[in-house]
Amino acid sequence: MTVLRIGNASGFYGDRFDALREMLTGGELDVLTGDYLAELTMLILGRDRLKDPAAGYARTFLRQLEESLGLAHDRGVRVVTNAGGLNPAGLADAVRQLADRLGIPVRVAHVEGDDLGALPHSRLHSSGGTPVPGSLTAHAYLGGFGIAACLREGADVVITGRVTDAALVTGPAAAHFGWGPKEYDRLAGAVVAGHVLECGTQATGGNYAFFAEGGHDLRRPGFPLAEIHADGSCVITKHPGTGGFVDVGTVTAQLLYETTGARYAGPDVTARLDTVRLTQDGPDRVRIHGVRGEAPPPTLKVGRTRLGGFRNEVVFVLTGLDIEAKAALVREQMAQVFLKSRPAEVRWELVRTDRADADTEETASALLRLVVRDPGQEAVGRALSGAAVELALASYPGFHVLAPPGKGSPYGVFEASYVPQEDVEHVAILDDGRRVPVLAPPAADTLVLEEVPEPDLPDPPPSGPVRRAPLGLVAGARSGDKGGNANVGVWTRTDEAWRWLAHELTTDRFRQLIPESRELTVTRHTLPGLRALNFVVEGVLGDGVAAQHRFDPQAKALGEWLRSRHLDIPEALL
Repeated sequence: MTVLRIGNASGFYGDRFDALREMLTGGELDVLTGDYLAELTMLILGRDRLKDPAAGYARTFLRQLEESLGLAHDRGVRVVTNAGGLNPAGLADAVRQLADRLGIPVRVAHVEGDDLGALPHSRLHSSGGTPVPGSLTAHAYLGGFGIAACLREGADVVITGRVTDAALVTGPAAAHFGWGPKEYDRLAGAVVAGHVLECGTQATGGNYAFFAEGGHDLRRPGFPLAEIHADGSCVITKHPGTGGFVDVGTVTAQLLYETTGARYAGPDVTARLDTVRLTQDGPDRVRIHGVRGEAPPPTLKVGRTRLGGFRNEVVFVLTGLDIEAKAALVREQMAQVFLKSRPAEVRWELVRTDRADADTEETASALLRLVVRDPGQEAVGRALSGAAVELALASYPGFHVLAPPGKGSPYGVFEASYVPQEDVEHVAILDDGRRVPVLAPPAADTLVLEEVPEPDLPDPPPSGPVRRAPLGLVAGARSGDKGGNANVGVWTRTDEAWRWLAHELTTDRFRQLIPESRELTVTRHTLPGLRALNFVVEGVLGDGVAAQHRFDPQAKALGEWLRSRHLDIPEALL
């Protein structure tokens, strides 16, 4: 078989339930993957496991498999998923029990070694090299060779815990084509394919900046698949007759999602995103080629979650006139309460959703959001809820809140740390119980990660008339989160627009357009082959998504906000 067809049926825990069956019945596949894990998911599964030690995996996958395992077996499609979460052995056993009950002969294997809960904390280091304290969960991001070992030994279903999202593709590709650990270009090509597939329908028109163009049916986008070749190149496509679309723009958007610069590091290989080339290969087909790879870094990323404390919030509705004065009054009233309860953090945000002379009460109203956090529940619980209720008849005219505050709820924190690859015991557990160790690369076959020098920029466009207009008329964007940082990828669809964007959208201009980034570290990475810029805004998300630090805690719409900002754009581009 010269081409390996790998599909995706899940981009997150909670994605379309029917996708597994749809991908199995919609067209030809060799392998079907499912990505269920995200930073927030690990925290959720960790809390589940505290309540029930037998839990810790994505139960939805088991319910999906109940109606699809027979289809996969009949069609000879292997299933590879990270739905094992914190308990891949538990999910593997549950799949075996399901197969026995359904009378379907399948071999189930799983991958272990990512759980570093028993590793001495002194061996875990933050990105700055500082030892880190204990965690609710601590899991290394493993590569794809454990998956490959399971498939080479005949597994029909492979369950993993925390692996890189791309490992769900690199593992099957390495097993199928017989790639070794030093075939970096081929592995890098599979990493890029895996990154495009990992978020499901974001590669087929979902969440796409230019969704309103082209008349595509986006009501139910089909899930993506990659046709992978032995040299690591691939074609991204989808099953015939499914919704959505695949073009260079949808693939570019996903390549920029939650990445940073030219070097995209992983356990098996560092893929050079500055070498990626995209070519439209027909309707709903994009060819990815030219990808180069380098030796992986000597360390593995470790995702850690811990309980950060307790939080509470209340949203006051301010209607009509004197919005600023009403906000000032309630802030002064609540300040008296905080002198007694003294929560560790108090954040106010006034959102001016109100309009003058509005014809509905809702559009005449602004929202004043109060968020408090503290290591203890008492400081953010009754003290806040009682004080807010007591203001009902004693504050600004028209006083009401969207919902009364509760007793305060726990919030989590995600942090990244690093551990030497050789400290992690990566093991494939076969259906018959045999354990196949996956050796870490020797130190001589690793490469410490360093930034790539910024490439030369294209010549700027000739001067000419400009018009004040939204950036989004000439550029697309996609944004997301990595811990407390956000990334915003911005790209153009023409060389002419790229010549302008590369010179116009500097870090200073970015800070001007996104005011909350002005006091933060903003780094710009240039990817000319994609006609793209990737901005990383450090600390804008506080302690990460679970901490709910800002209005959009995962920065999903940060790129769309940037696109809505106005710039002087050459009329020739409009």
